[in-house]
Amino acid sequence: MTSALTWQQLRDLKRSVFEDAGDRWNEVSSRSATDRTRVERAMSQRLRDTQESESAEQALTRLQRLSRNFQYLHTECGLVRTALNGLAADLAAPQRRLKQALEDAASHNLTVHEDGSVSFPAAEVENIAGEKRQVPGGTVRGGRLPLDPHPLDGRGLPSPYVDSAPGLRLVNPHAAKAEDVAHRITQAVNAAREVDARYAKALNELKAEKGLEVTAAMLKDAAHDTAVVRDAADAYLARNIPEDKTPAERKAWWENLADEQRQEYLKIAPDLIGSLDGIPATTRDEANRTYLPVLIAELAQQKGDDDAQTKLDALRMIQDRLNQPSHPPMYLLGIGDEGNGRAIVSYGNPDTSRHVSAYVPGLDTSLNDTFVKETMVRAQNTAIGARKYDPSSAAIVWLGYDAPQLTNMHVLSTGDAERGAPAYSSFMDGLQATNRHSDPHLTAIGHSYGSLTVGTAAREPGGIPGVDDVILVGSPGVGVDKAEDLGVGKEHVFVGAADNDLVTHLPSKTQGGAALVGAGVGSLAGPVGTVMGTVIAGEISDPGSDDLYFGKDPASEAFGAQRFQTLTGPHPVSSGAPFQAHSNYFTPRGVDSDPVSASNIALIVAGRSDEVVKEEYR
Repeated sequence: MTSALTWQQLRDLKRSVFEDAGDRWNEVSSRSATDRTRVERAMSQRLRDTQESESAEQALTRLQRLSRNFQYLHTECGLVRTALNGLAADLAAPQRRLKQALEDAASHNLTVHEDGSVSFPAAEVENIAGEKRQVPGGTVRGGRLPLDPHPLDGRGLPSPYVDSAPGLRLVNPHAAKAEDVAHRITQAVNAAREVDARYAKALNELKAEKGLEVTAAMLKDAAHDTAVVRDAADAYLARNIPEDKTPAERKAWWENLADEQRQEYLKIAPDLIGSLDGIPATTRDEANRTYLPVLIAELAQQKGDDDAQTKLDALRMIQDRLNQPSHPPMYLLGIGDEGNGRAIVSYGNPDTSRHVSAYVPGLDTSLNDTFVKETMVRAQNTAIGARKYDPSSAAIVWLGYDAPQLTNMHVLSTGDAERGAPAYSSFMDGLQATNRHSDPHLTAIGHSYGSLTVGTAAREPGGIPGVDDVILVGSPGVGVDKAEDLGVGKEHVFVGAADNDLVTHLPSKTQGGAALVGAGVGSLAGPVGTVMGTVIAGEISDPGSDDLYFGKDPASEAFGAQRFQTLTGPHPVSSGAPFQAHSNYFTPRGVDSDPVSASNIALIVAGRSDEVVKEEYR
């Protein structure tokens, strides 16, 4: 096919020919992958294990070369297959539109010519005087009907589209339909030519250098080829993903794909699969590990962009951690640079674990070095702690939304929580769908403003899908006044609130609304600045009140949750660390730690909440 594609070629095109060719290329790709595995495991590994000599080393070098050849073949042949399948799929719509136009032409007695022009027959019409007159037929070219403001054409002759009687302009009724058909034919052919040109460009780039040696430069070029094919086949790949379906339906879709189709997505479009709720954790991890270097390379090109550099540094740190042994094992369930950045990391496999928690961080969380050094570690500590009570436990940190930042006033509103709650509910629904246990024990954890996000999701009818227990720590309120409104029963809502945690003492909007808007300077603006001011003045918010900024104090008796014991935490004034008590809940050891809180959280996550040490209500 070429850019000079005609409507006849498009009409007669058998798209199955491209699909069959794609299948043959896929066979070569699959054989190459199998042969590479045999070379690396059956041949190279055995040689390493049994031979130590110069000749053995030379043989290993040749086997490594052979392995690279198979790797290159596997990648490039797979790309050809994707391009051919994408070409066949993307040509379906213009071919369908063309055939419908041709069917309409036949039904209206119109003639489609070789050049795409459309002729229509003469017609008998009635003028305003009731007289029947014969109006000649004509031909429409290129989908345009050049009606003249007077009934004469450019040569001074009567127009074939209208009656030229003086004072009368009787339009042939077939003309409008011919114009419509000609226009649709032109549109269909132009769309098919665009598809053809796009895939021709991609396929023309899939050329290897002569010779058997696959160099490092060629392997690097394979990454370029992948990007080229992805650009060409993006619509084809994205169109088949059931974005508007439930996680359970997406899981079924993925399982019903042929293995070569799954591999196509993982190699060509890992970003489309990596954050899709309902896809198995190991698959999401593989997709995101594939996508991570691509995202890093894209951000590295944004020179002079401080935000991009911050995210870039964090992503490189995550990549380093993924390349190192981890206990429990790390699974990268989501990654992205949108908004303040996205990262979903699990410690332990959430699909095979009986107990799974997902922690939503809060105020000032973004994809930066602090997230990697501190926020991710909290999830890891929870996983390690829970596994002491039940080895079948996993813990996740979910940065799947934009948490409010200290540099803006979003912390004063529920907007970020309301935008993040649906995404969190979808994620938890996905965990429930992919978990291999018939009734997994899921725990939702919200810290700081993240507790409002969890609360916002939980107060929807039915609560958060699959969640059995809810943990709220360092909470400024969760948007409801009673624990029973969170969808799991008040006996399954657990609250940790250190006495010296300023955020758990934020005054209600009624108590401090006017002061909140204008309070604070710089990084202590808004409610944080207000509370700090009241502490320095000698009191914490409104003594004796159980109302906080986002609703009833979750640690109060009026709220009715199960308050578990925590340490008091460093005093916000005398310690010189005003918010340290807000950050200690997950840390089991060290200088800035709260082993009591960390142990209680681990017990709840591991399904042993009956052993939690309780604390009196405020």
